[in-house]
Amino acid sequence: MNAENVENTGVPVAELIVRNARITTLDPALPAASALAVTGGRIIAIGTERDVERHRGPSTRVLDGLNRRLVPGLNDSHTHVIRGGLQYLLELRWDGVESLADALSLLSAQAARTPPGHWVRVVGGWSATQFAERRLPTVAELNRAAPDTPVFVLHLYQAAILNRVALQAIGYDRDTPDPPGGQIVRDGDGVPTGMLSPRPTH
Repeated sequence: MNAENVENTGVPVAELIVRNARITTLDPALPAASALAVTGGRIIAIGTERDVERHRGPSTRVLDGLNRRLVPGLNDSHTHVIRGGLQYLLELRWDGVESLADALSLLSAQAARTPPGHWVRVVGGWSATQFAERRLPTVAELNRAAPDTPVFVLHLYQAAILNRVALQAIGYDRDTPDPPGGQIVRDGDGVPTGMLSPRPTH
C-alpha cells in the first residue's frame, strides 16, 4: 500500500515508525514485536514491520532500531511511593529552582515558619547542576539561612549536608564513628563539618 492510499483509506498516518527493533510490549497477548507506529504521542500500531508499514505516509519519520531492545515506561517520574506519601508535604522542594541563591532564600523562609523542634528537609527532585552557580550549598550558607533550625539537604541520594544545629541535634562529634559505607567529613581537628558522603572505594 503506498502513502497516497494510506491517507485515502482512513488508516491513520504515523508521525514516527520504529522498525527492526526488539520491542517488549508488556501485553500478554503480544509480548514481543519488531515495529511500532506513533502519532500524537500515542502508539497506533505495533507488531511486525508489515503490520506497521500500512501506517507509513509521505511525512512519516522512520527510525531503524538496529535490533536493539525497546522497553516502555522507564522514563516514568520515579516516585518513592511510601516515602512520598508520608513525607512529601514535609519537605522543602527545590525542583526547578534556577539559582542556589533562590534555593537558600526558600530555605530561610521555610526555617522561619518551621516550629521549634522540627527539621527542614530538602530531599529529591533537584541537582546542583540545575543552579546557575553549578554547585551545592556550603555548610556556612545553610547556617546563615537557618541559624536556629536543623537542616538536612540530601543530594542525589548519595551525599548530604547538615547545618550546625542539625549536627548538634543528632549528636555528631569528633568521636562519632563513620557509618557503614559512609563518611562523616571532618575538619583538620577531626570535628564533623556537616558534609556526609559515600566512603571512597579506593
